[in-house]
Amino acid sequence: MADPRDKATASPPPTLGEGCLARYDPEALADADGTDFPGAAELWRQLNPPDAASVPATDAPAGRQTPAPPPADKSSK
Repeated sequence: MADPRDKATASPPPTLGEGCLARYDPEALADADGTDFPGAAELWRQLNPPDAASVPATDAPAGRQTPAPPPADKSSK
């Protein structure tokens, strides 16, 4: 009989590189690792709906541009 305290564990796939350059080894990844998520784009849209500030203006006259802000090193006085 198996030890009842023996818990199932998961382990990450092998990695390449160290520190900031660490990444999963693409050759070691398989379908069983869960690397494919076809619904990711739709989930992103559901969780992050566009707000009014990021929607392009549709009522602005054609050919008109918003004036650029003054350079940061120039005084407005």
